[in-house]
Amino acid sequence: MIDISDTAWPYPRPDSPPLLTPEQAEYTLDVWLVPRFSMLTLFCLLEPLRVANRFGRDLFAWRLLSADGEAVVASNGVRIDVDGPLEALQDSARLMVVSSYEAEATVRFQDRAVLRRIAAHGGWLGGLDTAPFILARAGVLEGCRVALHWESVPAFRLEFPELEISPARYEFDATRMTGSGGAASIDMMLEWIERAYGPALADAVSRQLVHERGRGEGGEKRQRYGELPRSVVRALAVMEANLAQALPIPEVCRLAGQSQRQLTRLFQRHFGETPRQCYLGMRLDRARQLLADSRCLVTEAAFATGFTQPAHFTRAYRARFAEAPSVTAERGSGVEQGGEGVSVG
Repeated sequence: MIDISDTAWPYPRPDSPPLLTPEQAEYTLDVWLVPRFSMLTLFCLLEPLRVANRFGRDLFAWRLLSADGEAVVASNGVRIDVDGPLEALQDSARLMVVSSYEAEATVRFQDRAVLRRIAAHGGWLGGLDTAPFILARAGVLEGCRVALHWESVPAFRLEFPELEISPARYEFDATRMTGSGGAASIDMMLEWIERAYGPALADAVSRQLVHERGRGEGGEKRQRYGELPRSVVRALAVMEANLAQALPIPEVCRLAGQSQRQLTRLFQRHFGETPRQCYLGMRLDRARQLLADSRCLVTEAAFATGFTQPAHFTRAYRARFAEAPSVTAERGSGVEQGGEGVSVG
């Protein structure tokens, strides 16, 4: 009999990782379950996040909430325990409201006050299925394109004529996300994963869920990844999920379920470079994005992309982009970079 505990598991290990706490994860999604919510929507919302955590890093955690902290009964009659009450949320929370039938029958004034408090402090709010009604009545959807379940569109348009209804299955910007719910929530969360960590990770999660992503933004890129061997897509996903803490290539291969020799051959065939070279390029591209789009210091960009030696970062950056990282930083911020602590220009 094989001792499973001693087996070198390739990707994907079925019991890994464990469920994460907010302290462990890079992103935490709080989910307010309104009585008679859609169970399908909840599962499609959370499963992509769970699968994404299987690629070598603690990316996502979630907490289930109710208005009073007590269990909630879904529209299918299943009772779901929650982690706490809505009012306990911090001002900076990332909150998704999930509802379905009779969306506002149990929503109280103090519940809408929580939504307004989060919005006033720049927090992130979302609503699925009929939940945009709850957000709209709280006054937190001004200036946003709103996506919701198609059955609810006529009533929503009648009650909120000043809000723009989108024909898309979901809409989101920096601080708001709305969607039609149901199975479309998978595509919505895959889009979030892609924006946060890149298309390879989103594509690998999609494959693991046996889900063909809907066409939309990034469709051509997704089609390109769809033509690659699965082990290559898994390897790219592992790399994208671990840009800040670079993994050894043998560990990337283990998580991708492919030998290093075979993976190297596949990478050279499809990209003309080795996995190590591709991984380095991805980290440098992310560093360039950080320097160009924010006031990030050069050392901060280096550490955020897994470089512990600033001098090594500078040499690699110059070789890829033909300029020092400090030049990119100055151009992106419009000011001289200073106080970096070491000379990295």
